[in-house]
Amino acid sequence: MPDLTGAVWRKSTRSNNGGNCVEVADNLPGVVWLRDSKNPTGPALTFAPRTWTRFLTSIKQQPPRG
Repeated sequence: MPDLTGAVWRKSTRSNNGGNCVEVADNLPGVVWLRDSKNPTGPALTFAPRTWTRFLTSIKQQPPRG
């Protein structure tokens, strides 16, 4: 298991106060971590920074739903 003690986790600014949130830590070199905020000691997904940036760019370009 990687050492995540230096990870700074944050929630999306669009998250409400409910329990269905994800948290991201992008302050560690060479990797972006994503986890379920309800289970902070559980498994986490990893992404290469470039892949994470492409993902964010693509969802920001999507038309609003609703």
